[in-house]
Amino acid sequence: MPTRREFLRQTSLVAATFAASRIALARQDAAKPTPAAPAPTKPAPTDRSARPLKILILGGTSFLGPCVVRRAVARGHTMTLFNRGKTDPQAFPELEQLRGDRSTGDLKSLEGRDWDAVVDTSGYFPKQVRESAALLADHVGHYVFISTISVYQPINEAGRDENAPLEQLPASVDPDTLKTIGANYGALKALCEQAAEKEMPGQVANLRPGLIVGPDDPSDRFTYWPVRVADNSKVLAPGTPDNPVQFINMRNLSNFVVKCIEDATISVINAVGPKSRLPIGKMLDACKETAKSDASFTFVPDYFLSKQKIDEWSDIPTWVSPRKPSGGLASVAIDRALKAGIAFRSPVETARDTLQWYRDTKRKASWPFTRERESKALVAWHEKQKAATGPKKS
Repeated sequence: MPTRREFLRQTSLVAATFAASRIALARQDAAKPTPAAPAPTKPAPTDRSARPLKILILGGTSFLGPCVVRRAVARGHTMTLFNRGKTDPQAFPELEQLRGDRSTGDLKSLEGRDWDAVVDTSGYFPKQVRESAALLADHVGHYVFISTISVYQPINEAGRDENAPLEQLPASVDPDTLKTIGANYGALKALCEQAAEKEMPGQVANLRPGLIVGPDDPSDRFTYWPVRVADNSKVLAPGTPDNPVQFINMRNLSNFVVKCIEDATISVINAVGPKSRLPIGKMLDACKETAKSDASFTFVPDYFLSKQKIDEWSDIPTWVSPRKPSGGLASVAIDRALKAGIAFRSPVETARDTLQWYRDTKRKASWPFTRERESKALVAWHEKQKAATGPKKS
């Protein structure tokens, strides 16, 4: 007789097979001639799951979480939120809310409950993931953990796939004693992935997004660019126009998370985009197009930015220098995600929606790379260029 865990896992796999069968039958039906029929009086839903599921989300009220919740509900799934009730406690009053605190090990409200799948958007320490996965192992069939491409060791190499070497904590550091994330973010997330897989072997999808962008992004990292370009002025751009950038629209990532649940996807996946290589020059053109801006771009080499003490990513968001070890994080391989059915909005659409959200919410972000620092760097760069060319001959 199968154990409870085996039964739940088999149920998830059956769901995936059922979905695939429906797709195959739909394709067969599409090939047959369809007799004329009267138009329906009401439009039928076009984006509902064929098999509604019960889904638990650990978190659900901040950043990616609400977007996942909205997508799952739109697909017809039943959602339960587990969190402390401190971040936006009024969110989703129509949904079941369970209270607890992973930081103190308070998981009591999860005991004795069954779900088809769990989405973990709030696991940052391996102890938290280990405890939640162990408690839920016999009560869910599928664990989706939101990780990060920061788990990879810094390496100046494009096209790294999911088998690339991972960050590791120093041997002297006990992860269960850490209270803050700091520089250990990537290594801790890697340990979280391993903890989930150890407690629920063969039942875990570890999704590794990169920079998550779009409306409702509290970090304002990508938001800097459409807002800055909309100013219709001279803009400092980093590196060269051909330097690659990678990011994923929050709504696309949420759609993919829910799709992985519905398909019972078991894998490690780099969940980042866009679909094909995107140079930063093209990204800035997308911002310019959506803002209907007359901005002009001056590309300043990374070595000069370093001399001006202007840092990649933190000062100038979205961009990392291809010359530095972190450069590989702007060009990871996404073949596995594409095969799993990830889809992307265009850079123009992402820039447009982000700028519109920024304006509609009257958001006033404060970026480390201020206009004063930018102007000072541009003046210094133009002076260097002028000195290099020398005085004009009469």
